[in-house]
Amino acid sequence: MKFYLGAHQPTWLTRDLGIPLLVSHRRLAPRRSLPRATGEWALDSGGFTELSLHGRWRTDARTYAAAVRRYAAEIGRLSWAAPQDWMVEAHIRARTGASLRAHQRRTVRNYLQLREMAPELPFIPVLQGDSVADYHWCADLYERHGVALARLPLVGVGSVCRRQHSDQVARIMRSLRERGLRLHGFGVKVGGLARYAGTLASSDSAAWSYSGRYQPGCTPSHRTESNCLRYALDWHTRLCSTLTTARATARPSGAGTRPTPPTRPREPSHAPRSRRPDNRQEVHHAR
Repeated sequence: MKFYLGAHQPTWLTRDLGIPLLVSHRRLAPRRSLPRATGEWALDSGGFTELSLHGRWRTDARTYAAAVRRYAAEIGRLSWAAPQDWMVEAHIRARTGASLRAHQRRTVRNYLQLREMAPELPFIPVLQGDSVADYHWCADLYERHGVALARLPLVGVGSVCRRQHSDQVARIMRSLRERGLRLHGFGVKVGGLARYAGTLASSDSAAWSYSGRYQPGCTPSHRTESNCLRYALDWHTRLCSTLTTARATARPSGAGTRPTPPTRPREPSHAPRSRRPDNRQEVHHAR
């Protein structure tokens, strides 16, 4: 499984990090000049924040497609881009005033618009839902509009990042994988990732930034570690190591056991052990 490190500092794209990054449209759109990528990266649309704050998309599909076209040309090395999808969490729907089915239809419609406007750009479809049946309803809707999901290199799975029960996420992912889809899990909870990492082609998380918010900075210029590249890379290394260990120690399928879930990433060795949280520090998340 390929793991994208969620990065809210676009300049990290210029660094030869050896790992793929996920960067939000919200972080790139205001910039007059764009960094040139030295490695693989993917674009998140920033939909969770957009809908949480405004209850709608303020950017239309044509404007968003133009922005992604600019990123692909000026930054380069863009692997794929998320559409302007509509998450279905209850508090998001309360903000938009629309039903779960309406959010699913809008998600599918936006992907179809983007694909028609910019067929040369690597937009991926995203499935939204609450239950397993909801996700398959959304997949069926794509299929009815002529999108052969199983033939695509990647299909995103949204509205899972804030679920508290990893078993529920595991059932969703396994069910969709049985449909023959290559899945990307958006913002998956790393605490349960080992249970279903085998069903995913890729996933991403910016959870390092949240945990770093409660760690004192490693240099005098860092109040906390929420924006620290070294802290992020340490976190990424530990997570990947934990997932590798979980796969190596897991019994064969049918043995009736699950891989050991990853432990909470420890503090990096360069950071002091404790300090009261600095609630003034702003943390930006991709979705």
